[in-house]
Order: sequence, then C-alpha cells, then structure tokens
Amino acid sequence: MPSYAQLKEIVDPVSTVLMTVECQQGVVGTGSALPELAKEARSSGALANVARLVHAAHLGGVQVLHAVAERRPDGRGANRNARLFRAAERLPVQQLSGTTAVRIAPPIEVAEEDFVVRRLHGLSPVAGTEVDALLRNLGCRTLVVTGVSANVAIPNAVFDAVNLGYTAVVPADAIAGVPADYTPAVVKNTLALVATVTTTDEVLGAWKEPRRAG
Repeated sequence: MPSYAQLKEIVDPVSTVLMTVECQQGVVGTGSALPELAKEARSSGALANVARLVHAAHLGGVQVLHAVAERRPDGRGANRNARLFRAAERLPVQQLSGTTAVRIAPPIEVAEEDFVVRRLHGLSPVAGTEVDALLRNLGCRTLVVTGVSANVAIPNAVFDAVNLGYTAVVPADAIAGVPADYTPAVVKNTLALVATVTTTDEVLGAWKEPRRAG
C-alpha cells in the first residue's frame, strides 16, 4: 500500500472521481438476481464501505459516478456471446431499464451532482460507455473503483482505466465477489499489479485532511 502522503496526492479531490460499479438493487439489493453476491457484498461490509466513500465524496467535493448495467425489455443490443450473458437472461430478476432493479441500492446515496452511466452491453463499466469522455472533461487523473463484482466488472474497470491512462485506486474492502475468498486473491494476484490498493479508511482519511496550499 502507498504511504499516507502518497495516497493523499493520488486521490486529490480536484482530480479524482469515485466510481461505484453495479451497486444497483437488482444486483446487491434484497431482491437481487444474484443473492449470493448480494449477501457477500453486505455481510463483508463492502456495500457499507461504498456508501461511506460516496457520502465522504459528496461532502468533500469529489465527483461521484455510478455505473449501472441494464437491458431493454426486448433485449435488443445486449450481448449473447458468453455463458454469463445467456445465464443472465434466465434469472428471475432482470436488470430492465426504468425498473427498481437498476436503481442504486441503499445505503448508497445519489446526489444531484452525481453522474449515472447506464450500459446495455458488455462486461465493462468503462469500455464502450460515456465514462472515459466524462472523466476527461472533468479533469480526472485518478479513478477510485468500488462495488461488484471482483469476478468480472471490477477487474474490467481497473484494466480499462489503466489502459486509458488513469491511475486506478481500489479500496479492497469496498469491493466484493464470490466466493468470499476470491476477492482477496484477485486483489493480491491481479489488481495489485496495476492499481493502487488501499482501504476505505485510508481514502477517507486522505479526503478528510485539508491539503496544504502550494
């Protein structure tokens, strides 16, 4: 993990965006299409930590972006080229546009100034979406990635961010995947190679203390 001073510089509120990934009711809520993942996100404290980060970002002037995965009722434009997509079509809860399933799940707050980026295709919250253009227009240099899942969407987001030239920061206790022991393994063996791995408390501490005028 970076030193406190290094982390504080990396997550400077002026050039940092906090992204929540698929923290929607149909994924991590009580009526989830993926109850095992939803249970892990809540029992591990990851969802609560995402909410803490979002709350602090709102107070500290850090831009928040919520990345949501959804599909049209007719399925047009959705991928069908992997087992994951075909399995999702058969789930009892569908992430349909305009439904409760694609609303951000409590206890995460959505403020008026937040961006909500919705995608109808693919596995990544970044590639093929508005995210890169929005980040560049905001002057973003660092993307803090939180949410689910450590199995698929989180690694996609981190790799895409790094490939696009951003510094990716992953608070390891603010992401979740299944089974429970998979998340620390993917953090240690994959994400730590390309991202700055830290904790929720360390990011909050870096945002809380005012920066010295230069």
